[in-house]
Amino acid sequence: MRASTPGPRSRQGIERTKAWGLLLPAFLWTAAFFLAPLVIMALYSLWQRAGSRLVTTFSLGNYQDFFAKGFLLESLVNSIEVTVIVTLVSLLLAYPLAWILAERVPRRWQRLALILAILPFWTSYVVRSYSWLLVLSEGGILSNALLDLGLTAEPISFANNRGATVVGFVHFFVMLLTLTIYANLVQLPPSYRKAAADLGAGPIRSFWHVTLPLTLPGIMVGAFLTFVLCIGDYITPQILGGSKELLLPQAIMLQIARRSDFPMASAMAMILMAVVSLVYLACARWLKIDRV
Repeated sequence: MRASTPGPRSRQGIERTKAWGLLLPAFLWTAAFFLAPLVIMALYSLWQRAGSRLVTTFSLGNYQDFFAKGFLLESLVNSIEVTVIVTLVSLLLAYPLAWILAERVPRRWQRLALILAILPFWTSYVVRSYSWLLVLSEGGILSNALLDLGLTAEPISFANNRGATVVGFVHFFVMLLTLTIYANLVQLPPSYRKAAADLGAGPIRSFWHVTLPLTLPGIMVGAFLTFVLCIGDYITPQILGGSKELLLPQAIMLQIARRSDFPMASAMAMILMAVVSLVYLACARWLKIDRV
């Protein structure tokens, strides 16, 4: 006798089961290492620290304290300002670099050019931050160069301020934006720009009305990744920025290291995540509207 073959519905059920089976490890990993810690942190943010003990009564006191204490709220404002500056500066530097790689470098040399461009990623993030400290510090390379040229009479420190933090961030994130924009530029059919030229558009008008709109998804993705990684970074502000101007990640670490106030640190982390979520929703909505 012939074995009966499964019908279309049975085959769909089997395929659906296989798909869920393949997705299950990813769901379990996400639940264990993202959702569960997030829920625990949210619960901690609603508790209070009274002296050396933890009060597990739910309260919004930590959030109220955050917005009531000026220096904590200022750390959030500082983080947003620095992140916006870094994102804009990185974008202004990354787009021309991506355009040169995609349009001016011959195809056979583009891979080598990309490898040379991402060389900073091969160095430890901490090492790069300390390298910039050696360049910008009072006895660093830049200060000594100015002294040797006679432009200054005494050593100058360019570190331990917002500018040094921005420089360290831009050095890292400009290549991240370059890669995302480059990926969009190399996918643009040359016929689009040729059609614009046939219709009388010059290079600037063609770029403004054809190239730039078509590469906006890459710009937005790279800008969002830069925003997320920059606003939550602790190492670069701590090494290059010093303690004159606190960013929110530094303020969170102070709550843990000096006060052992995990509920307050959790509340601050939840506020930081809320800011990132709002930026994500704004980017997603903007891309959706732009595509429509």
